[in-house]
Amino acid sequence: MEDKELNLIEHLDELRKRLIITVAAFILFFIVGFMYVQEVYEWLVRDLDVKLIVLGPSDIVWVYLMLASVIAIALTIPVLATQIWLFVKPALRKNEIKVTLAYIPALFILFVVGIAFGYFVIFPTVLGFLIELGGEMFVTNFTAEKYFRFVMNMTIPFGVLFELPVVVMFLTSLGIINPFVLTKLRKYAYFVLVFIAILITPPDFMSDFLVTVPLLFLYEISINLSKIVYKRKLKKEKEWEEKYGDEENEDNIDDNDDSSNSEAN
Repeated sequence: MEDKELNLIEHLDELRKRLIITVAAFILFFIVGFMYVQEVYEWLVRDLDVKLIVLGPSDIVWVYLMLASVIAIALTIPVLATQIWLFVKPALRKNEIKVTLAYIPALFILFVVGIAFGYFVIFPTVLGFLIELGGEMFVTNFTAEKYFRFVMNMTIPFGVLFELPVVVMFLTSLGIINPFVLTKLRKYAYFVLVFIAILITPPDFMSDFLVTVPLLFLYEISINLSKIVYKRKLKKEKEWEEKYGDEENEDNIDDNDDSSNSEAN
C-alpha cells in the first residue's frame, strides 16, 4: 500500500514538472510573439481592402494578446508533445520509444498545415460570402477585434482537427485505441464532424461542403494509419516476445536446475 502511494506521489511530481516546463515554454513564446505582433498583423491584413478600426484602447491590447497567444500556442505544441512523451516514456518499450518520438514534429507540422488550410481556403470563402450577403445594405467596416476573432474561428479549429491522424497513431502505438474501435465509432464520428463543420461555417452548402469533406477525409486517413500502426505494433510485440521470451525461459530453466542441484546436495 505504501509502495503504491509512493509511486502515485512520484507520478504526480513528474506530471507537475512536465506541466511547469510546458507553461514556462508558453510564457516564453508568448513574450517572443508579443514582440513580433506588429509584423504578424501587417502580414495578415496585407490583402484586406478596408482599414481595420478600434473602438478603444482595450481593443488594441486584445489584438496584441490574441496574436501573441496564437503564436505561443503553435510554438508550444512540440514542447507539450515532448513533455507528454517523456512522461509516458518509462512505460514504453525500446521500439515504442523510437516510434512515438517521431510523432512530435508531425504534430507541429499538421497544426500549421491546418491553420494554413483554414486561412487560405476556408477563411476567404466564408468572408467573401458574408460580404456579398451584405451587398449594398451596409457600409463595410471591420473592427480589429471582430476581424481577428473571426480569423481565429476560421483557422484554429482546423489546426486542432488536422492533428487527428497523428494523435490517433500515437494512441494506437500506446495501445489505448485500435482501428476496430475507430471503425465501430465511424458513424458517430461522422455526425460530430459534420456538426462541427456546420457550426463553424455560414449557412450555405458550398461552405459546409468545403469544410465537411476534409474532416471526413481526415478521419478515414486516421483509421487507415491506425491499421498500419496496429499491425506494426503486433508484429514488433511478437518479435519482442520471441526474442526476450526465450531468454526468460532459459533463465527460468537455469534457476530450476540450480534449485534441483541444491536440493540434491
